[in-house]
Amino acid sequence: MRQINTEHFQLPRRTVITLGKFDGLHLGHRKLIHTLQSCKTEELDSVVFTFSVPPASIVQGTRSGQLMTGAERTAALEQAGIDYLISYPCDQKLIHMSAENFICEILVGKCQAAVIVVGTDCHFGYQRRGDVGMLRQYAAQYDYQVVVVDKEIDPVSEEEISSTLIKRELLAGNMEHANAMLGYPYSYRGEVVHGRQLGRTLGIPTMNVYPDEEKIVPPAGVYCAKAEIDGCIYKGIANIGYKPTVTEEHRLLLETFLFDFHADVYGKEIAVMLYFFVRAEQKFAGIPELQRQMTADIRSGREYFDRQTDVSDKGEET
Repeated sequence: MRQINTEHFQLPRRTVITLGKFDGLHLGHRKLIHTLQSCKTEELDSVVFTFSVPPASIVQGTRSGQLMTGAERTAALEQAGIDYLISYPCDQKLIHMSAENFICEILVGKCQAAVIVVGTDCHFGYQRRGDVGMLRQYAAQYDYQVVVVDKEIDPVSEEEISSTLIKRELLAGNMEHANAMLGYPYSYRGEVVHGRQLGRTLGIPTMNVYPDEEKIVPPAGVYCAKAEIDGCIYKGIANIGYKPTVTEEHRLLLETFLFDFHADVYGKEIAVMLYFFVRAEQKFAGIPELQRQMTADIRSGREYFDRQTDVSDKGEET
C-alpha cells in the first residue's frame, strides 16, 4: 500500500475511492471497505481518502481522543489490501474549499475517481454542504459512479455504529459492547519499560507500557486482558491508571500481568487487548491490602476467561 501525506500528488490510474475519518475502522467502516474492494477491477486502484486531522478539530479548535493511532489505521488498511491511503492535509484552505471544488479538484482531479463509495451520512466541503445528493448530481458531468452503503446497526442499542457511539461505551467502561462494535478488542501497543519492580517483589510481575497519548482512555482500573507477544496471545489482567497507592507520579501507565507467563520481555513491543472492566482504580491503605486485591483480581480474570469461548484470537494461546 502506498501512503500519500501531501496535497501535491496525482494518482496514475482511475480509482474506486471512499472517504471519511475512519477512526477505529469499526464494523461500519469495514462494510465500506468491503464494498470498495468489491467494486475494484483490474483497471481501478482502491483508495481510502482521509485527513491528517479531523476537519471538525480545525473548525472547533478542539481535538478528542482517537480509537486508533495513525500507525494502527495504516496497518489495518494495508492488511485489507488497499492500494492507496491518502492522509490529506487539513488546513484552512481545505476547510473553505467548496463542495463542488472538492469533487472536481480532489476526488476527480487528483484521485481520478471512477467509483465513489460513501455512507448515507457522507458530508464534505465548506460547511459540510457536500453530500450524497451532490455526488449524484455531478456524477455524469465528471464521469464517475456513486455507490451508497447503508449504515451498520448495533443490535444492542439499535443505533448506527459510529466512532462517537463506541467512544461513549469505552468511556463508560462497557468494553464488551465497544469491542462488539469495533469488531476486535480495543488495545494499546507499546514497548515494555522498566517500572519500580513492586509487582515482581509481590510475586505478581507486570509488563509496563505507556499508552499512546492519541488514544482515548477508558476508566482507570482493572480489566480482563490479553497480550500479544511475538505473535502469541496470552491471557491475564491489566490495570490502566496512575498507581495511587505506590506513587505520586501523574502519568498514565498500563500494567499487565499474564497468567503462568515468566519470559523477559523488556524492550519488546506488545499489544494489550482489553476485554472486560473488573473494577475502578482505588487507593489502598498499604501494600498488603493492595496485594490481597491483586490476588482477587487475578482470580476474577481467570474466571472470566474460563467462561469465554473466543475463537477469534490468532496464534498460540496460553
